[in-house]
Amino acid sequence: MEKKKPSRQQVYTLLVQIGRKEGDGLPDGATGAALMIYASGIDEAEAVRETVAILKQADTAPLDVTGYGTLEEREAEGNEIGDEERDLMQRALEENAVIVAQMTPFFDGEEPVFH
Repeated sequence: MEKKKPSRQQVYTLLVQIGRKEGDGLPDGATGAALMIYASGIDEAEAVRETVAILKQADTAPLDVTGYGTLEEREAEGNEIGDEERDLMQRALEENAVIVAQMTPFFDGEEPVFH
């Protein structure tokens, strides 16, 4: 009987800033948006590459990606992570997916603030 190899996939929290692009679905007048994303990958670099590729396929213009690490790394830093966020992370892991958890448009060059 062959044992199933444990998955090396982990879920990373990423903040992606996107610019405007025709067909991006952002509200009128928005200059871009910030997306809070949970993405699975063997490492953070793979999660970022997959996320950027998918966002480009979705007719968005990714400009910048900031990584906040895995669930364990965020907990070690003292971040409070609620059940809904944990559920989305688990779903990203199970489905080997990129999940946009939150989208905050910004206007006139303002920077979005996540709470």
